[in-house]
Amino acid sequence: MDKKKKRFFMRTIILAIMVFAIVFTIYTNLTKERTALIQVGDDAPDFALVDMNGKKHKLSDYKGQGVFLNFWGTWCKPCEREFPLMDEQYQKYKDKGLEILAVNVGESDFSVQKFIDRKGLSFPVLIDHNKSVMETYKINPLPTTLLINPEGKIVKVITGEMSKEMIIEYMEQITPS
Repeated sequence: MDKKKKRFFMRTIILAIMVFAIVFTIYTNLTKERTALIQVGDDAPDFALVDMNGKKHKLSDYKGQGVFLNFWGTWCKPCEREFPLMDEQYQKYKDKGLEILAVNVGESDFSVQKFIDRKGLSFPVLIDHNKSVMETYKINPLPTTLLINPEGKIVKVITGEMSKEMIIEYMEQITPS
């Protein structure tokens, strides 16, 4: 009797593991498309976020313009160094059909506003409070910048700090002709 109980127990465990493996395989295949990384050539997923002045920004509203989509944090030293360079170039390119959307990932309005005031930024700064846009775009690490052309396609993904020369080159790539 003892051998029968052990055998039954082992068969039950093996069956449970097999069922779990089958369910896991089906689940990952069904959700594969949703977890795929955003790549160059893809349409940029639409989103709507509110900036620090209360204005709603929807990515699809910028069709026809180049969008310099930057994900950042106040604690991020490379972000802090590249923002003045981005703002300087924004002054030159904003009237040529280019927009910067700087998306802060999940920080408080207070700390973001303090950062904006300290840096004197003039481009729209949005806060992704629940990090849903960051997750949609699979952003990691910060800073990460996506160049979106006037047709709404991603033309480049840049991770890490950018120099002034890089920012100028990237803005030129997505400025409408």
